[in-house]
Amino acid sequence: MSQSSRQLSLGAFLMATGHHVAAWRHPDVPADPLDFSVYRRAAQVAEAACFDALFVADSVAVFDDKVASHTSRSTYFEPLTLLSALAAITERIGLVGTATTTYNEPYHVARKFASLDHLSGGRCGWNLVTSDAAAEAQNFGRDEHLGHAERYVRAREFHRVVTGLWDSWADDAFLRDKASGRFYDPDKLHVLDHRGEHFQVRGPLNVARSPQGRPVVVQAGSSEAGRELAAETAEMVFTAQASLESAKTFYADLKGRLGRFGRDENALRIMPGVFVVAGQSESEAKEKFEAFQELVEPQVGVALLGRMLGNFDLSEYPLDGPLPELPLTDSGQRSRQQLLTELAGAESLTLGQLGRRIAGGRGHYSLIGTPRQIADTLQAWFEERAADGFNVLVPHLPGGLEDFAALVVPELQRRGLFRREYRGRTLREHLGLARPNNPFFA
Repeated sequence: MSQSSRQLSLGAFLMATGHHVAAWRHPDVPADPLDFSVYRRAAQVAEAACFDALFVADSVAVFDDKVASHTSRSTYFEPLTLLSALAAITERIGLVGTATTTYNEPYHVARKFASLDHLSGGRCGWNLVTSDAAAEAQNFGRDEHLGHAERYVRAREFHRVVTGLWDSWADDAFLRDKASGRFYDPDKLHVLDHRGEHFQVRGPLNVARSPQGRPVVVQAGSSEAGRELAAETAEMVFTAQASLESAKTFYADLKGRLGRFGRDENALRIMPGVFVVAGQSESEAKEKFEAFQELVEPQVGVALLGRMLGNFDLSEYPLDGPLPELPLTDSGQRSRQQLLTELAGAESLTLGQLGRRIAGGRGHYSLIGTPRQIADTLQAWFEERAADGFNVLVPHLPGGLEDFAALVVPELQRRGLFRREYRGRTLREHLGLARPNNPFFA
């Protein structure tokens, strides 16, 4: 794809009430994370703006630390249930949901995402994560979370099983021939019969091959292990990068690994997260942001920080002191720990200041300004090969996404950087990804 013909991709990251940790307290924000009308409105706004996909994260635990009762992060929809509902009220936008490889079984994941791909007409994506919330372990028969290295070994085998199950049937296996009585051709059925270190799965999957061949595989890990897994398996990567230079380095590194796995660089879309607050003027955007910042309780910001650093309890450290030296996390995101530690040092932030600093974007790059200012930065990252697109985080839903769609998207379209209408119907078509062949029926 030539530089002149490239257009960026946009994902709408739907976090309950919004990404800002204090969003639920704002007078203009619906405070119930289970209010479906908020998600319905957000999905319709994003689709009208021609976003590539909606993105829904997940954790299979309640965060019940000392200040959890002061956040809105303890009740939210299960992603595939929510996305199935949104599939019924949308027609084109992609639907990316999160499912962990640490506390699931491959057959369940393969079946659910294949089903959603059929329900949506080929708009489904699976965000493969290994779980960075240590509390999840105790909901699945374990006292402690699996270690970082073991989680990635399991994830690689998990992916291999899921994709094998998705290829259980040839595309034309189902005859549905009423006259002959043949519902499917048995010669076009493949039994996986996988036996590995972590899983034994016979198969086949009891869902036909999906409209996209396979749902799009997304990954959000940026550690060394995460990059290797992404280079081998992912078709879209969601990453947190603190600067243009770090994003360019990450982009070049990850794209450079693809050849070792026989993959072309266009087989993977890299989409950094950007936390965006848009206003008609810079002062208006800053006022919007400060309205949320003023609602942040210091201990809530620090609790969020401890979670993002890798599941550390920072409640006993002084707010006006420096970020304490912490061991390398074995249960959380190592890449995010490095990013936030470097941020604290670069800006000489106290613990309390760092907690407040990440209350909106959680370490993702923040853009607070006019449509032109925001578009200038997105264009620079895109054209300087730091990104193929962006996963857009807004402080509150649905208002923050409405602002982005009304103000920033038209500016990107005016510059020829983003589509004015959908040209395809599947998520793969939106992203420019090829439909995978079935290796068992070449």
